[in-house]
Amino acid sequence: MRVLDAIPRRWFNLAGFLACGGLLAFAYYLQFFRDLEPCPLCILQRVAFLVLGMLFLVAAIHNPGRAGSRVYGLLIMLAGSGGIGTAVRHLWLQNLPPDHVPDCGPGLGYMLEVFPLTETLRMVFTGAGECAEVVWSLLGISVPGWALVCFVILTGVGVVRNFAR
Repeated sequence: MRVLDAIPRRWFNLAGFLACGGLLAFAYYLQFFRDLEPCPLCILQRVAFLVLGMLFLVAAIHNPGRAGSRVYGLLIMLAGSGGIGTAVRHLWLQNLPPDHVPDCGPGLGYMLEVFPLTETLRMVFTGAGECAEVVWSLLGISVPGWALVCFVILTGVGVVRNFAR
């Protein structure tokens, strides 16, 4: 761990930002070049990566002292936890038996136009049968599985390095 302590916190935050940007770029590659339409939970995971990336970027630019970096660590933990929860829900839906998958609801864009945000989020997390379909995988792990791995690593590194001395 001593080797990692020699690397400034700012570089870890910048690396976190770049990782989130790369993950979002890959998600858009899958959407626009592989024609894989994101489901509502995929979109929420993208939002979580965006928020996480922005927190990493602001922390890197600001480069605060010990107290400020702990605040960034807490914010990174909150954003990462939201992403982890969304990815876990998505994986749970993908692993349900076919006869237990909830009915597909309207698209996220439509729900956001018609319903308040709280109702839209409730409908996404209680329904979203289209989120149960596995449309792409790498090494037998689907997109939300990889998202979960990335959320755990980025959140862990962000919290540990921003709480370190």
